[in-house]
Amino acid sequence: MSQAPSAVILVRPSGFSPNAQTAADNAFQSTSDASAEEIARRAFDEVAALAEALRAEGVTVHLFDDQGADRPDSVFPNNWISTHAGGHVALFPMYASNRRGERRADIVEMLKSQYRVQDVIDYSGLEPDDVFLEGTGAMVLDHQARIAYVARSHRADPVALERFCTNFGFEPMAFDAVDDTGAPVYHTNVMMAVGTELALIALDMITDARRRAEVSARLSARHEVIALTRAQIAEFAGNAIELQGASGRILVMSARACAALRADQVAKIERSARIVAVPVPTIELAGGSVRCMIAGIHLDPRPLVA
Repeated sequence: MSQAPSAVILVRPSGFSPNAQTAADNAFQSTSDASAEEIARRAFDEVAALAEALRAEGVTVHLFDDQGADRPDSVFPNNWISTHAGGHVALFPMYASNRRGERRADIVEMLKSQYRVQDVIDYSGLEPDDVFLEGTGAMVLDHQARIAYVARSHRADPVALERFCTNFGFEPMAFDAVDDTGAPVYHTNVMMAVGTELALIALDMITDARRRAEVSARLSARHEVIALTRAQIAEFAGNAIELQGASGRILVMSARACAALRADQVAKIERSARIVAVPVPTIELAGGSVRCMIAGIHLDPRPLVA
């Protein structure tokens, strides 16, 4: 039940751009004066640089190229796939219709060939009923305590959440969270991250005081809680993921996110995991950051066969 996987999936895009179909509810999206071709080229290079940085830390990286120009958000595979100890894989229903083609059979087959996969549960059949649950974007999973923290939105339907938690053995802990404009937080993983010994979260974004206290208590029972401000969330400081490197745990985030942290917060984090910060300014135009780019692999590898 390790919280920090030592292997990940990344997708290097060919037609990256901020997705017009998700802009209405993703307040983190922004625009650029650069040409579409330049934006796509920069995004391709940023994923390659992230892969190189992770490999330098001893993390196993499975890097896939996306050849489709009609999948602007393919760089965020964590929204459509998650993996779990015991050999379990989940495929998720996606809110934006132009994201549903991101689900890839070749990635699932790679997992089956290189890791021990017992079953694959596919929830994508819920899409025609407008029932969505966008993976570890919509859910922040505590694999050790078996808790799924979820900010309610139309990307995190309670029916799909209940099915996932029943199938995979998680306790759902849902709450309402809003940004400075009063809009619901579109993905839970922009406002919080859970590691082995630490948790980063903007508790004041949770609207109900009683639920806020409950979330704080559950996190504090097992983690050192590092309180983030709304301004830090706007800089993607909550969009981080803990991985297991060759020399210990690392907390991976963007350079922009790391720059938003105070010195005392950095010191607390690095008592548990060393920060690895990678610049991804082009990817962040789409409203996601480093954590969104990484699908962790919580599966046992198959033994090598000569």
